[in-house]
Amino acid sequence: MARPESERSPASNAAVTVRRALTSDLDAVESLAHSLATSFTFDERAFRASFSRLIVRDDARLLVSCDDHRTVDGYLLGFTHDSFFANGPVAWIEEMFVIDSRRRFGIGRALAEEFEAWARGRDATLIALATRRAAPFYSALGYEESASYWRKLL
Repeated sequence: MARPESERSPASNAAVTVRRALTSDLDAVESLAHSLATSFTFDERAFRASFSRLIVRDDARLLVSCDDHRTVDGYLLGFTHDSFFANGPVAWIEEMFVIDSRRRFGIGRALAEEFEAWARGRDATLIALATRRAAPFYSALGYEESASYWRKLL
């Protein structure tokens, strides 16, 4: 079992640090989330309400990556929930985004590794996600294609 988050140092390399998002990260994450939104019109009020709830939820993890100047250049939002099919909790990566100019510097990998450590610490048996544009990235991290993604707009 992974060490508790409080006993681990944030995932980092020479150019990036990954940590849990803080209230002070709201504007930076909002800008990144706005860039990620392609299927829906971005709603600032909805984002701000969700952000405030998500940074305190025990079953949610909002991570940010920062460069050496403490500028937020990426984020990952994920969850854990109980399941029957996987014999325990599963984790889901809902969103991950890294600004274009900072891609290929290991930021996405660092975000994913920190989320994986958190999910292991919550005894998750697997991590799943849906992606339309980043399949090669997730494949490089060891993720395997498993199922089709279906949705119904409400």
